[in-house]
Amino acid sequence: MSRLPLTFASCRYDRLEAIRDGDVAVEGVELNCLTLNSGRDVFDRMVGGREFDVAELSASEYISLLGAGDCPFAAIPVFPSRVFRHGYIFVNARAGIRTAKDLEGRRVGLPLYTQTAAIWARGHLQHQFGVDLSTIRWVQGAVEKAGTHGSPHAPPLLAPVRIEQNQGGEPLGELLARGEIDALIGSRKPESFGRHPDVARLFPDYRARERELYETTGIFPIMHLIAFRRDLYERHRWLATSFYKAFIESKRRALARMRYAGSLGCMLPWLLAEIEEVDTVFGGDAWPYGIKANRATLQALVQYMAEQHFIARAIAIEDLFVPLPGELAS
Repeated sequence: MSRLPLTFASCRYDRLEAIRDGDVAVEGVELNCLTLNSGRDVFDRMVGGREFDVAELSASEYISLLGAGDCPFAAIPVFPSRVFRHGYIFVNARAGIRTAKDLEGRRVGLPLYTQTAAIWARGHLQHQFGVDLSTIRWVQGAVEKAGTHGSPHAPPLLAPVRIEQNQGGEPLGELLARGEIDALIGSRKPESFGRHPDVARLFPDYRARERELYETTGIFPIMHLIAFRRDLYERHRWLATSFYKAFIESKRRALARMRYAGSLGCMLPWLLAEIEEVDTVFGGDAWPYGIKANRATLQALVQYMAEQHFIARAIAIEDLFVPLPGELAS
């Protein structure tokens, strides 16, 4: 039987490497893997132009489209990108912001209000630290260059939020350093951090706070998931199982490589100590796929999105993903 030729686009991850290199095949598929430099590039081309058959997709954009009732994609519970977000909130040290509550009434920059990273950070600020998000004036724009961050296609918010677009000729990172915005929620560190004395983290002890979040709530923020074009999935529903099995096997091989102690597979001098912490905190696998192991995280994301006016009401977690048979469904 001939294999179905498909194109898959994602960023570069160790957990996808065996698929990308062809060491793990997707049953029934002749896969052309495209590795792009940023998630934003993948999302804009997938959502805006349906350029790929299968792709890594922003979790919040997917859920927003699903909530709007006309989602052109079908997802499986595979999560190539997840990042704790306490360490990505930066402040101007001269702004008098000592605690999270001090963000109330301030001008806070972010690449995109609709970005999954920003949704998570706002949710943490609200639920962990009691921040009234409605008092904040949001300034949206690229962090390291003038202009906008990508060309997103998320549905409009369901309630008005005070968002202004940075129309100046300087990026948000520079505005933060000069004090023209008081804080910045990013998806990565601004270049001014470590170079400008007035740019600091809101939570210098972010790692301890992130570990506490996981240990008390089970939340390890999911950024991206894997989605098919819905028309493709409707014609070939077996693809969900084939891809899911391949992603599981590819991750298993990445974990095995990471754990090989004869030589270090990446440039982390204390890699083995990190692995021991993963074993202690996450039970050996910080990147589980499926619904069961990720229910608390997914429920939190859906809750935050409803509270922040992305979707009208919370969506049942099972309704986010296409069915998978038997044990795969858990």
